Amino acid sequence: MTQQLDQGQLKKLAAEYAFEHYVKPDMLIGVGTGSTVKYFIEKLAEVKHLIKGTVSSSSASTLLLQQLQIPVFDLNSVDQLDVYIDGADEVTQYLHAIKGGGAALTREKILAANSKKFVCIVDESKLVAKLGKFPLPIEVIPMARSYVAREMVKLGGTPDWRNNVVTDNGNWILDIHNLDIIDPVALERQINSITGVVTNGIFALRPVNELIVASADGKIKVIK
Repeated sequence: MTQQLDQGQLKKLAAEYAFEHYVKPDMLIGVGTGSTVKYFIEKLAEVKHLIKGTVSSSSASTLLLQQLQIPVFDLNSVDQLDVYIDGADEVTQYLHAIKGGGAALTREKILAANSKKFVCIVDESKLVAKLGKFPLPIEVIPMARSYVAREMVKLGGTPDWRNNVVTDNGNWILDIHNLDIIDPVALERQINSITGVVTNGIFALRPVNELIVASADGKIKVIK
């Protein structure tokens, strides 16, 4: 009988696969946020003397990178990133994702947009048939919170203010429950057009390039 791996082991497995297959010498690497990415950062420390450096999507990831003495650059001081490695809260086989459970969605979108390749690393629980079970995070300018919440009700969502959470950009997060996300590209555009929205957590306009999924039986599935 094959031993089933727990979620922590699966996250580590996906992170190590990404490290082994997507990290090369002299690369400039975008680093995301979250528990799965933490394993990737720990592996990255092994080759910190071989890569050009990293650009981080959050203060938490930056702190860990610096603690491990991995070079971290400001995005404005570098050119295009060779690869961006990050997790997801939900992702489909069509390579559309929901991100932002860690409140770093805006910076994550910026890094994804500025990368040649966006590689997403997840355990199999994050692979879904359709987005929307995980509440959709929206980063909003604080004074627009109530207005954006009312607009999201019109779209069929149930907004919940993530109280006592301030993003690295000084903004607030609304988590939108009960959305029926049939067309992720169209909905991403529609929400981003609401005045006061910085961005939302649908990653479909700039989708994932390659998805690494770790299964409980210890196997890796790559969706391109």
